[in-house]
Amino acid sequence: MRLSIVVPALDEAEALPATLAAIAPLRERGHEVIVVDGGSTDGTPALAAPLADRVLRAPRGRARQMNAGAAVAAGDALVFLHADTRLPPEADRHVAEALAARLWGRFDVAIEGRAPLLRVVAFLMNLRSRLTGIATGDQAIFVRRDAFERAGGFPDLALMEDIAFSRRMKAFSPPACVAARAVTSGRRWERHGVLRTILLMWRLRLAFYLGASPEALARRYGRR
Repeated sequence: MRLSIVVPALDEAEALPATLAAIAPLRERGHEVIVVDGGSTDGTPALAAPLADRVLRAPRGRARQMNAGAAVAAGDALVFLHADTRLPPEADRHVAEALAARLWGRFDVAIEGRAPLLRVVAFLMNLRSRLTGIATGDQAIFVRRDAFERAGGFPDLALMEDIAFSRRMKAFSPPACVAARAVTSGRRWERHGVLRTILLMWRLRLAFYLGASPEALARRYGRR
């Protein structure tokens, strides 16, 4: 099974090179890496070029960027990887084994940072995902290409596109929950305070479930 790893990026010159360097072994094994830039001004596309198979430009918005990458991908399966997240070793083997039984899935996540509370946050994220069948983008969602197309890709939302996509995919199959951990940056939690960020995310999720506009939620969250 050949993977296409799609990485949406916006002004990620600091974090992206390490993310792409970590998946260089996957490229060496024949998998594809596609970076989709949403209009960076810090040189992100130039930094990505030698470390990816393709670097695209797309309208800003994580959902739009990921859909644009998926549209040109050549792999049998798609892996959507945040620019500040590293896949676990042998991620290709884990994905192939998971997709032999399910149509889509995600990895457990570990959050990298100094605050001890981040370990608790990651534990709760993984537990909630197992209980609800909902995956977040930090968990490196992966999906069979044909199933992604059948689901219509990521909904064009300014925020919570991962939640909405999970809902779509649950109609076809429960997710494969891979225990191997993707490692994501804790920079947002540490910048704004772990507890404050947790409370903000809870409020945003509740508002989304109650029908609030994703555009308004994105402004509250601060997504560019």
